[in-house]
Amino acid sequence: MTSVLVADDQTMVRSGLRLILELRGFDVVGEAADGAEAAEAAVRLRPDVVLMDVRMPNVDGVEGTRRIVAADLPTRVLMLTTFDLDRHVYDALHAGAAGFLLKDASADRLVAAIEGTLAGEAPLAPQVMSRMIDRFLQRRPPAGPDSAGLASLTPREREVLRLMARGLTNAEISDHLVLSMATVKSHVRSVLAKSGARDRVHAVLLAHEHGLADG
Repeated sequence: MTSVLVADDQTMVRSGLRLILELRGFDVVGEAADGAEAAEAAVRLRPDVVLMDVRMPNVDGVEGTRRIVAADLPTRVLMLTTFDLDRHVYDALHAGAAGFLLKDASADRLVAAIEGTLAGEAPLAPQVMSRMIDRFLQRRPPAGPDSAGLASLTPREREVLRLMARGLTNAEISDHLVLSMATVKSHVRSVLAKSGARDRVHAVLLAHEHGLADG
């Protein structure tokens, strides 16, 4: 059973998320009211996924995520935000978050996002991905030549990376390229290894930074 820790400063939000998740068969192992509590609970409980609100008093979700990643836990962090252009989302992704979801998402989308996170997907809606990439490019200086890792990608791996950058899941890439899921997963692993990307989101940011997202 997938274990989940819920971090949000609003008790009613935590209770609502707990109810949804438990009804869908998830094991909600704990709750936290800020990023510090979330990080401490994650170290103690080692959940599969932390649902982390971005905006919380005292220690926010970005710092909480940073602490969880620094603890080198197998836990994946899925950010929750009220606004798709929240200025903290970019920072959260670079802190190591696996992706983010709007708080008004349906129960089905929440469940799919958690399952996708565990499968190594990056739960970012394509339109939201585009906005986050725009902000990333505005905040970073123009990239230089491809890194050696990105330059070593095969044509097929570059195609897979381009589709990842468009927000496609492994299943959608499989359908688009008429490849088996096992083959797609192998290509994704190779892209991450060669690029030195921490995770799928990081690989997508690198693809945009180095002009490999289009074509």
